[in-house]
Amino acid sequence: MKKFIPIAIIIILAGAIGAGSIFWHKDETASTTPKESAALAERPLALSGKTYTETITIGAIGDILIHTRVYDDAKTGKSYDFKKMLAPVKEMLKAPDFTIANQESLAAGSELGLSGYPTFNSPHEISDALQDAGIDLVSLANNHSLDKGEKGIQLALAYYDKIGMPYVGMYKDEEDAGTERIETIQGIKVGFLSYTYGTNGIPIPDGKDFLVNYLDDKKIISDLKSIREKADIVLVNAHWGNEYERSPSEEQKRLAKLMAENGADIIIGHHPHVLQPIEWIKHDKGETLVVYSLGNFLSGQVDDYKDIGGMVTIEIEKTWNEKGSKTTVIKPSFIPTYMASSNEQNYQVRPFEDSTVFGSQKTDKEELTDFMLEAAEQ
Repeated sequence: MKKFIPIAIIIILAGAIGAGSIFWHKDETASTTPKESAALAERPLALSGKTYTETITIGAIGDILIHTRVYDDAKTGKSYDFKKMLAPVKEMLKAPDFTIANQESLAAGSELGLSGYPTFNSPHEISDALQDAGIDLVSLANNHSLDKGEKGIQLALAYYDKIGMPYVGMYKDEEDAGTERIETIQGIKVGFLSYTYGTNGIPIPDGKDFLVNYLDDKKIISDLKSIREKADIVLVNAHWGNEYERSPSEEQKRLAKLMAENGADIIIGHHPHVLQPIEWIKHDKGETLVVYSLGNFLSGQVDDYKDIGGMVTIEIEKTWNEKGSKTTVIKPSFIPTYMASSNEQNYQVRPFEDSTVFGSQKTDKEELTDFMLEAAEQ
């Protein structure tokens, strides 16, 4: 989780990406310090008539899909350096209070042999690089989760434990799978879930359904009901949809509606490898924000929008007093990025600068931002 940064920088970032303030606020009747307010966040019934508001931002990026050509480019002697690939967007990734990524290629390390498409296994160093760049949690349920079988999952999760990287969607055992992922971010409890449509036909070993979460309606409803009782906000990562299609499928829309009606506040989609729009889903209990696809963030895919991704930043506000509390998803913002390379070398994720036009895509920052946010702003 991020540390506080100077207020001058906060103001600049808030103007640039629409991030909410990360400091404590109070109404005119309140007179406590930020430290005292933080303590009161855990004891809302003791506020004596005062109303408090806390605002945080959650950032999310798309697929981390390490093709052979990408880890070959990262090789430095006997190790791999992915940090240089993320250096241009490191400041961006650290700006939200909490940032998540979709680690699509299994990161089980060299022990099982590194590999790219169609059965991925990435160096452990990609996990180090993501953590260094500001990623606070990785979503792991995807169609490549079982590319190296159960042993691959166990090796990947053991490394996350070693470096202290929270994860969701793949699990070591029944106990791990039964431990709900709820992160307290400045007094706001955010619950995380992660599911995939399948694992490329590779079956889960008998009796070990805990290894990977599938998009099963009954399980989704059950999980949402359970975590909803403990969290202020619930965010679901969904690995779904059709590859390379820039519009969500009917199945994506059906699942999004199911999740929204059963307690999901935010849905972040992955798998199409291209951007798909953001919108609000209205239902009896309010509104749910769904990002149908965040595309590729770091990968070896090029052209036809497959080398364009970005970070969505979502503002969340919690108010509370002696009568209780209410947490609301306020608004999203979006910063597009693209994967730069030269002859399958020098891979770097870069912010999509104004009026950048490259390849056959003929697009720019404004067009991409409008594409993602137009429906969410209606």
